[in-house]
Amino acid sequence: MVSERGLEVLRVIVHDYVESREPVGSKSIVDRHQFGVSAATIRNDMALLEEEELIAAPHTSSGRVPTDKGYRLFVNQLADLRPLTAAQRTAIETFLGNSSDLDEVLSRTVRLLSQLTNQVALVQYPTFSHASVRHVEFVRLSETRVMTVLITDAGHVEQRTLDVRPGIDEAFLGELRAKVNALVGGKRLAEAATLLTTLPDLFHPDRAALVRQVTRALVEEVAAGRPEKLVMAGAANLVLTEDDFSGNLFPVLEAIEEQVTLLRLFSEMRSDAVDVVASIGRENASFGLAQTSVLASGYTAGAEMARLGVLGPTRMDYSTNMAAVRAVARYLSGLLGDH
Repeated sequence: MVSERGLEVLRVIVHDYVESREPVGSKSIVDRHQFGVSAATIRNDMALLEEEELIAAPHTSSGRVPTDKGYRLFVNQLADLRPLTAAQRTAIETFLGNSSDLDEVLSRTVRLLSQLTNQVALVQYPTFSHASVRHVEFVRLSETRVMTVLITDAGHVEQRTLDVRPGIDEAFLGELRAKVNALVGGKRLAEAATLLTTLPDLFHPDRAALVRQVTRALVEEVAAGRPEKLVMAGAANLVLTEDDFSGNLFPVLEAIEEQVTLLRLFSEMRSDAVDVVASIGRENASFGLAQTSVLASGYTAGAEMARLGVLGPTRMDYSTNMAAVRAVARYLSGLLGDH
């Protein structure tokens, strides 16, 4: 059983080690922090922490560093997340608020989150399994070229440009627009994909071949909104912290390139749209990421929930990084809800 003072000693060891990357000794703790006890007492506390496998000595007669178990206890005991500065909050609102569609929103999100935390940032696309078609638009680019645009109620936009033979005029484009929106407007994506296959039946047989071309493009747009995928930024940050990884960094870089692996890790973290959860060190061993920590939270897009987070070495500033993940997730939920 770790005492209250022991927990406080663990807390300062984590903070000091994250800040300096140097093992932390009892004299350093007494000099830098106001415990009101002797270095010998702090050494006794540290010995108990070491017995509990919460800290370890990387070298003989050195200071101590947190273990994965120590980081886990530290995160579990973390009552207050370090608040973001006013400048950071403004940066989130300004940087994300200027996005034009979902793709740009998520691209900006990972870049911003990577800059705020100096870690690898990850954002999962919503699968839109419950998303509905808000509107379908057709733009005539020329007599034989048409752009199809599918917009969901979650703000997701998919578009295709296709060559059509024979040509198409504005009158027929208006008819096509009206019938498509009457057919799939407000329908879930899975249902819309099925309904679109009946679209050629709504037109004169002379137009069937042309409508089938358009239908194929629309079905592709519906399908594009549904598979799981990730956006990532900041992989170069791992290189900047290479000393935090024993041995070769290549296995970590290789693992994070596997989207299926990261999506599976995200799904097992059970994060929701309120909490920030952490998966630390050896807890990630089955994913090939035993020397990393992952912080994640959920965000909502329409009726869907997806995840975002950061990945980095176990020696990271958990309080600040968790606050950044939470703040960005909340802002993203509000932004996509407005869409």
